[in-house]
Amino acid sequence: MFSFLRPFIFNLDPETAHDLAIKSLKVDLIPEVFYKTEGEDLLKINVLHKTFKNPVGLAAGFDKSAEVYNSLFKLGFGFVEVGTITPKRQFGNPKPRVFRLEKDKALINRLGFNNDGVEEVQKRLQRNQPNGVLGINVGPNKSTKNKDDDYIYCLKRIHQYADYITINISSPNTENLRKFHQKENFTHLLKKIDKVRNENKIKKPVLIKISPDIDENDIGHLIEISLQFDIEGIIISNTSDINRENLIDKKKSEPGGLSGKPINELSNRLIKKFFTESKGKLTIIGVGGVDSGRCVFEKIISGASLVQLYTGMVYKGPGIVKAIKSELINILRREKVTKISDIIGSGAKNS
Repeated sequence: MFSFLRPFIFNLDPETAHDLAIKSLKVDLIPEVFYKTEGEDLLKINVLHKTFKNPVGLAAGFDKSAEVYNSLFKLGFGFVEVGTITPKRQFGNPKPRVFRLEKDKALINRLGFNNDGVEEVQKRLQRNQPNGVLGINVGPNKSTKNKDDDYIYCLKRIHQYADYITINISSPNTENLRKFHQKENFTHLLKKIDKVRNENKIKKPVLIKISPDIDENDIGHLIEISLQFDIEGIIISNTSDINRENLIDKKKSEPGGLSGKPINELSNRLIKKFFTESKGKLTIIGVGGVDSGRCVFEKIISGASLVQLYTGMVYKGPGIVKAIKSELINILRREKVTKISDIIGSGAKNS
């Protein structure tokens, strides 16, 4: 069906196509059984105090305002991350702000955290309980001067509805956001988050989403400070605002964050470094260029316990999760893997 519709969809502006996808998911007509595949029990994994039916999740950025997460679970995702959610409703940056780089199997976006705000999202989550593992990604409004306070506000308002909370310090489309990677700023932010977690008895895992463009010298302090303040995991990584030299599509110079196949290997290298330097003490969610079972397998052996995709679904449609699960099951059987957690980081250890 997607192969038939793709030429029509790709004739639409990418953001119009995305809005159409959200509206279609709200109709929620296709039964979950359509996206199941044989042998899925092999994909179960226990991590972040939860059992995930498979390690393939949807990254933040698709369901920005928590409108269709239960429909997305039906597509076969093992978990869904909504957001980025900010305290106040936010339109984001001027349009056009999303670009397909078809020749590179990539996207560039400069959306700027467009979402309905934490109050509206909270109401939706109260009305519609999640039917699977739900992550909530939070960030600051563009106009906020003290961005630390926005993270704290969202964390307090929304933690009870999440299975984990992601602190997004990595979007290239919000000015100065990536300064939180710096040691002093990172320490200051995590100290505040730790205080709020203790005062409000917040037991949900907190993860940090990082940039793929970080200086490798920053990896050590990001790990050390994360462990110091009981951060459970790192999401590697967000979109890149560099790494354009090998792209061929004419839209490659558009400002914004690059996602998709061009950052697959960059993501894998960072996953290995974080896994090795943290000695496996931080749960890693690997993101970047995932569009096949082989990609998922490579990220897991690099050190990721879970993976996420988004751009891959833009190019391959909603059936991508079923195809990934089927291919991954075949790879695990060929490799005689009976427990997916046994191979996490096996490639990093040997590299």
